[in-house]
Amino acid sequence: MTHFLRSLALAALCAAAPAAFAQTAPAAPQTSSAAPAGLYQALGEKAGIARLMDDFVNRVVQDARIRDHFKDTKPQALKESLTDQICELTGGPCKYEGADMKSAHADMQINKAHFNALVEVLQAAMDAQRIPFAQQNRLLALLAPMHRDIITVR
Repeated sequence: MTHFLRSLALAALCAAAPAAFAQTAPAAPQTSSAAPAGLYQALGEKAGIARLMDDFVNRVVQDARIRDHFKDTKPQALKESLTDQICELTGGPCKYEGADMKSAHADMQINKAHFNALVEVLQAAMDAQRIPFAQQNRLLALLAPMHRDIITVR
């Protein structure tokens, strides 16, 4: 059952994590008027989100499946931008000022395999940061709708 739930979470994230594919500024999130109650706090607020994004980006630029998408990326700028994006999406006080998802990923030739690899990397970073599975699922569900604007190669 745990494997099944994890698979669902990965599928959901496949719609979310692509912000990391952006070169120097990830795409803007599709914000909703109501962030999931308590998710920002459950992720450790801005400091916890920054640690997660630091771990995530460090893993992404090393992953053989997707690192070529990041060869021109400034890792620190990406970490900061993703931190603001996730912070804002989860109800924190941050303001994300990056590009929208669709335009940021338009010319990146991202397919489902790339996207799925990115999701796996995010999952590994969340596990390493000891984010509880329920909170991982909440974040993935929040990010999931973005996949339509990220996968450009069908």
